[in-house]
Amino acid sequence: MAKLTSRIGLGRYEADQHYHAALQSYRDRRPRDAIQNMDYALMILPDHPEYLAARGFFHLEAGQLEQAERDTDAALRINPFEVLANYNKGVLHFQRREWPEAQQAFMKAWAADTQRAETQYYLALVAYRMGDTESARRWMQRARALLEALHDKARLADADAWLREFDLLGS
Repeated sequence: MAKLTSRIGLGRYEADQHYHAALQSYRDRRPRDAIQNMDYALMILPDHPEYLAARGFFHLEAGQLEQAERDTDAALRINPFEVLANYNKGVLHFQRREWPEAQQAFMKAWAADTQRAETQYYLALVAYRMGDTESARRWMQRARALLEALHDKARLADADAWLREFDLLGS
C-alpha cells in the first residue's frame, strides 16, 4: 500500500498539506506549530530541500540557530541553489558578522530569485558593513522598489531611513 500511495502522489499531497499549514502557522505568529507541521512534512518527504529550508527559516525566526543551521545545511547539500536555504545561510553569517560569507550566500539567493526584497535589503546592509556605501545604496534602492510594489509601509520606511543614511555617508 505504501508503494501505491507514493506512486499516485498521496504522500506528496499530505506533505504539502503540512507545509501549507506551517506557512499559515507562521503567518499567525505560531512558530512552534509551524515547526511541528514542517516536522510532519519532513517525516513524509525527508529529503525535500524546500521543506528543510522552510523549517530552517522557522527555527531561525524562533532564535534556534543550531537547528536553523542544521536544516539549512541539509537543504543546501541536496540543492545548492535552494533560494530560502541560501537566504537562511546569509542571515546566519550576517548575525555572526561574517560579511564576505553573508554576501556570498545572499548573492546565491538573489541569483535564484531576483524579486525577493529581503535578499536585496540584506545585500545592502552587507555592502554597508563592508564599507561599500555606493553598492549599499544601489541594493537598497532595488529593495525599496520591491517593497513599494508590495505596499509594505513598515519595511519601506526602514529602507528609506537607510537610504538617507547612505546619502549622508556619500556626501
